[in-house]
Amino acid sequence: MTLLPLIMANKNRKNRSGIVYSTNPDYQYQHGEETPAKNIDAQKQDLRVWLDKKARRGKQVTLVKGFKGQKHALKELEKFLKSKCGVGGSIKDGEIIIQGNHQDKVVDLLLSKGYQVKKAGG
Repeated sequence: MTLLPLIMANKNRKNRSGIVYSTNPDYQYQHGEETPAKNIDAQKQDLRVWLDKKARRGKQVTLVKGFKGQKHALKELEKFLKSKCGVGGSIKDGEIIIQGNHQDKVVDLLLSKGYQVKKAGG
């Protein structure tokens, strides 16, 4: 039993991060990340502010869903909301999580920044 073909296969393998096969004859693989999403104006963003306590040991959190744009813009918005509400929070799966029931305050803050915002959920 020889391991030569296995070793050669790993040595010659290109890092294509999940690309296996393309039916497009003109396809050219590009190294690096995909082009990042462009920032969308605040007026064109349609955000929803939820109050949630599922899977959080009964503690309420305010969720901001529907943000479209680059990750650093989402991080800046999260930091702004946390500082204005005076609480902690995080970003998970493209949603901003603010600790506590700050739904009304978050809606007012987002409206003042020019976002289209609606309360959602119960």
